[in-house]
Amino acid sequence: MSSITNNKTFPYRGAIDADGHILETPDAWEKYIDPQYQEQAMRVTVGPDGLEVLEIAGRPAKYIKPGQLAAFGGMGKTPEEVEPHPDRTYVNMAPFGSMDAQQRLQRMDAEGLDKAIVYPSLGLIWETEDLGDLGLQAAYARAYNRWVADFCRDSSGRLVPIAHISFGDPQEAASELERAVKDGCRGAFVVPFTPTNKSHANPDYDPFWAKAQELDVPVGIHPSGEPPAKRVHQRFHDMQKWALWHFNVHGGQGPLQAFTALFQYGLFDRFPQVKIIVLESGAGWAGYLLNRMDAVYDSPLGESVPLKEKPSYYFHRQCWISGDPDEKAFGNVVDFVGNDKFFWASDFPHFDHPDNYMDELLELVEPMGDETRRKVIGDNVAQVYGL
Repeated sequence: MSSITNNKTFPYRGAIDADGHILETPDAWEKYIDPQYQEQAMRVTVGPDGLEVLEIAGRPAKYIKPGQLAAFGGMGKTPEEVEPHPDRTYVNMAPFGSMDAQQRLQRMDAEGLDKAIVYPSLGLIWETEDLGDLGLQAAYARAYNRWVADFCRDSSGRLVPIAHISFGDPQEAASELERAVKDGCRGAFVVPFTPTNKSHANPDYDPFWAKAQELDVPVGIHPSGEPPAKRVHQRFHDMQKWALWHFNVHGGQGPLQAFTALFQYGLFDRFPQVKIIVLESGAGWAGYLLNRMDAVYDSPLGESVPLKEKPSYYFHRQCWISGDPDEKAFGNVVDFVGNDKFFWASDFPHFDHPDNYMDELLELVEPMGDETRRKVIGDNVAQVYGL
C-alpha cells in the first residue's frame, strides 16, 4: 500500500477530490489535435544536453525550462529530487496514479476517495505562451478535452473530466463547451486571463455563458502560468522568481481578480443560473472579499456595479470555493460564509502542496458537525456537478 499513497485511508464515506490533477501522456496533443495543427502540437523532446524540452506551437516553451517537466509530479519530493537531470523525466518521475486511470482508481481506493474531479498539468502551461493564433489555441483546448474524456471514460464515473475552454473566439468557446459536455465532461475551467485581454464576463463572451447556463454545468477559474504582460504580480521587478511571492501573489490573486470582474460586469444578473467555482486559491479570502465588495456596492462607488443586489447575494446563489485541507482557518471561514459553499481539493500530484492531503483533510473535518462534514468532503461538489 505504501507504494500507492502516503495517506491513511479516509474513514468517512463520500469523499470527492474537487481538484485532482493528472499528468497528461506526453503524446496526448499529437494524438488528439486536429490534423491541420499536427506540426504545431505540444510535445516533449530531448535536447542535446539530455534534458527534456516541452515544445509548444513548434518551438521550445519560454516559461518551462529544459528538465523542469519532472517537477510536475513532485508532490512530496525534495527540491534535490526534482532538479533537472537527464535521468529525471516527466514519465519516470510520475507518481503512482498520476498518469494512468486504473492506477488512479487504485490510489483512490487506498485513500478512501469516492471520486476525483480531473484537471490537467501540461494543459495549464500552453496558454502562458500567448500563441497569438486563436485557432491554434482552440485546437489545443479541443485536443486536451478529447484526451481527458477518453482518460476518464472507463472509470465508472469516478474520474470526472472537466473541459479546458480558451477564451478566444466566443462562439468557438460555446461550441467546444457543448461538444465536450456531450463527450462526457461535467464542467469547464478557464485560466485567470484571456488571449483578448477582455474580462471573462465581457458581454462579448455571452454566447459561452449562455451555453454554460443552458447545459447547467459549472465553470471553474483555475490558476495557471501567466505570461509576463498579463501577470498580476509584476510590481517588484526584483522578486519575479521568489517562490513565496510567486505562489501566493500570482497563484491566489490571478483567479480572484478574474472572479471579482464577473461581478463588476454584472454577469450574475444576465445569467442567473450560471455556476462559478474558484479553484486552488485558498478559502480564507471569502469573508474579506464578500465584505469588501458589499461595502463598495453600498458606497457611491457602487454606481458603477451593474447588479440589482449586493455581490454577496450572487455569491451565495451561484458561487463555490475549493479550499486546501492544510488551511488552518478553513473551518472558521466555512462557519462564517456557509457550509454549502465549500469543497476541498488535493492538488495531487503537484509539488506546491503536501502529499499527506488525506490526513490533513481528516484533521480539518473531524471538529465539524456531521452535516457540515458531509457537505465539505463531498456532498457540495456532488450537487454542483450533478454527480
